[in-house]
Amino acid sequence: MKQTLYDYDVFPLVFPVGVPTEITVRPLGAHAAFPADVRVSIHRLDSGSPRHDFSSWNSVPFDAPLCEDGSLRFTFTAEAECEHFIRIWTGDRRIAQLSVFAAGDDLADRIPLKGDLHMHTCRSDGREDPGIVCANYRMRGYDFCVITDHHRYYPSLEAIADYAGAKCPLNILPGEEVHLRGTDVHIVNAGGTFSVNGLFPWSPNYTETEGAPDKRRLNADVTPPDIMTEERYEEELRAIEAEYPDCPADVNLRWFSVCVWALRKIREGGGLGVYAHPYWIADMWHVPEPLNRYMLEKHPFDAFEVLGGENYYEQNGFQTAVYYDEYREGRVHPIVGSTDTHGSTEHNRNADICSTIVFAHKNERSDIVESIKDRYSVAVDSISKEYRLVGEFRLQKYASFLMENYFPIHDRAAAVDGEIMRRYFLGEESAETLSSFADRAEAFIRKYIRTK
Repeated sequence: MKQTLYDYDVFPLVFPVGVPTEITVRPLGAHAAFPADVRVSIHRLDSGSPRHDFSSWNSVPFDAPLCEDGSLRFTFTAEAECEHFIRIWTGDRRIAQLSVFAAGDDLADRIPLKGDLHMHTCRSDGREDPGIVCANYRMRGYDFCVITDHHRYYPSLEAIADYAGAKCPLNILPGEEVHLRGTDVHIVNAGGTFSVNGLFPWSPNYTETEGAPDKRRLNADVTPPDIMTEERYEEELRAIEAEYPDCPADVNLRWFSVCVWALRKIREGGGLGVYAHPYWIADMWHVPEPLNRYMLEKHPFDAFEVLGGENYYEQNGFQTAVYYDEYREGRVHPIVGSTDTHGSTEHNRNADICSTIVFAHKNERSDIVESIKDRYSVAVDSISKEYRLVGEFRLQKYASFLMENYFPIHDRAAAVDGEIMRRYFLGEESAETLSSFADRAEAFIRKYIRTK
């Protein structure tokens, strides 16, 4: 975290373009107190140094007398979407530089949320209980997560139920990793209201719950499709195969058709169908290259898992390269970054390898799903200390500002929330205490992110 974030509290950090906004800069201790002759200027990051003649206009001075509490307050109206530097001076000496971001019309109506859409627990091949996984990821600063155990939807419902007795600072979405007969391609059902795995009597989600409807659906208002028979499944796959007469000879049409079938069922349940890790080396590349290229060309999925799971270059490096190749060809895929975590503590080297920043109207299941579909997301590579972003340039600029100026203080607060979640899960904290921390988390967003 930058030293200035320890020394000063600036709010709001994000505000709409064209709207007069009162900005407060508060020193965090006597060591950062402002002198009596303090003055303020603001500069657009994208408009050149005010030291040069051509951009000498890029400096807006403000009359910002000290308030009784030692803070500076002034009203600023941004003209364009951009990061701005607030420079604080005494005489001719600059004593601090802080950043704020003016968001354009569509982004100004959205809040940034960090999360993960592909996670495993001890209910499949992960290490920890679903409730503990959720608490651990709130400690890491996540606003939402989707439990997606192999073959199983019910662990995500278990995690939701673990915190149902209180208001929770983490939004836990239902989900599963879908594995169907006829293909080895992994499809993630993120946020769907019923289990796709559970539509088959041979699925662990069905057999381990004896087909219980409450283990195959998010709530009683959801009616899953009828259980599939082998005959009906085969009939529906053949119908999909008939839709693709142009399928190249080197593409396994059955594999592709099973993927399309699963993705359509996920969409039917209001979920996000994620095409996962095609360049994962599972003996060989997880998805044969001809099939991968056909999947990208036909785009039956809702989002491409451009980052996730492994820290060797080939997986995420190749997936990033192919995303930008596709972009150049005019196929702009919605993207996510996911840990594909199988262990949620620091002892797992991949516990925090990737994440997704979603720009959503609110932290709710359907809005997160739709915002990703509408391409309001970037993927974050955090393999090393020096993070990398994947996504459209405009969103990268905003996300980069957030990674430097918002998420460090956000994550520090969320770490406390996560510990309270863990204690609540273990029966050591009350529902009232956890709910109060959830209220605090909502207030944090309102303080720093000013929407229209």
